[in-house]
Amino acid sequence: MRGNYTRDGWVAFDADAALRDWLSAALRRAREAVEDPAQRANGLVCEGTWFVGVDALPNDASGTLDATPLTGVARDFADSLFGPLPMHPAQVSVIWPGYPRPRGGESAGAFRYRQRRDAAHVDGLLATGPQRRRMLKEPHAWILGLPLNPVPEGAAPLVVWPGSHHVMRRAFVQAFDGVPPEQWPDIDVTDVYQTARAEVFETCERLELPAQPGEAYLLHRMALHGVAPWNAADEHAEGRMIAYFRPELPRIGDWLRAD
Repeated sequence: MRGNYTRDGWVAFDADAALRDWLSAALRRAREAVEDPAQRANGLVCEGTWFVGVDALPNDASGTLDATPLTGVARDFADSLFGPLPMHPAQVSVIWPGYPRPRGGESAGAFRYRQRRDAAHVDGLLATGPQRRRMLKEPHAWILGLPLNPVPEGAAPLVVWPGSHHVMRRAFVQAFDGVPPEQWPDIDVTDVYQTARAEVFETCERLELPAQPGEAYLLHRMALHGVAPWNAADEHAEGRMIAYFRPELPRIGDWLRAD
């Protein structure tokens, strides 16, 4: 499993009974978040087809939610990479039929990219300033995805480009060469990032990762990934719900590690 993760930049986990109680609590809380007026005001985008759901779950730093611990094979594997890390309140990403639609303030080119390239990105490289330049503001350790509800085939699954993390890492090693790690968040990596992204599209396959509750997937922090359009025939009014954890590294210098 470790070898597959290192080679491909992602690994999937079969249904795990250890997740059952946590998923039950998370689904209940996710439904509450989607209906909460304040969270909807901040998180409902793309003309109502995507609830971003940042920090939507009230879990504690161990991942425990409503006295239910987050356990299982996927969590154990994640902890083996950098040791147990403090967990942030989980994101709950909800996609409905009709996605993608334009996001508020999104240019025509950006919307075409969302449509044609799944809005593919590397997490943690935030668009900053009036020119929206990309900088490493959130050095994540990994990305853990936990599907919360059963969905039909084609219900906007996560998309990943296997091996893309190698392309990205080579680019960022060069971009940060000779720069002390504490200064990395101030380096404009926009051009390097866009060039590496184009190389990924040319050299790596696009892979959809549909998953059902109890299953999980872990992505390398530099893996290029996105969300596929909703292509399911079933309208599925609840949409598809996935909880995501992206804990930050305590030492930013570890961000360029190969694993």
